[in-house]
Amino acid sequence: MLCPMCGSVPTLPESRTKEHWHGVPTTDAQVPDEKFLVLINDLLASGEIPGLFADDELENVINGVRNEVKGARLQDTKENCWSFFIDRVRRQLKVVLCFSPVGSTLRVRARKFPALVNCTSIDWFHEWPEEALVSVSHRFLSEV
Repeated sequence: MLCPMCGSVPTLPESRTKEHWHGVPTTDAQVPDEKFLVLINDLLASGEIPGLFADDELENVINGVRNEVKGARLQDTKENCWSFFIDRVRRQLKVVLCFSPVGSTLRVRARKFPALVNCTSIDWFHEWPEEALVSVSHRFLSEV
């Protein structure tokens, strides 16, 4: 399966490296259907999305971690391999969501999808004064 961000075929060890990490910030305006937030809520709350993988893909995932499961001295069963994979996803997956606090949309979504608040770190960003923006840009662009 190709990485949708760079077109390469990541192996399990490669996908764990920082060189292959990709993030796609998603804003609340890019959520046309709240079914997407159901999936994100499930992912944040449990580390998995039920039914995400077809049976053949699930077998590929299980076979991809089988040697590592054995190396961790766990019994080589489908359940242990899946649990090993999900634990890795929980530790390594980074999700970036950008929601505006203006209006009631964030408040309503936080009630409907509690993992958006309970299972995340929230950084609030306020508008920067023009003087600060110019100062920071001069500092970083002066070396270019």
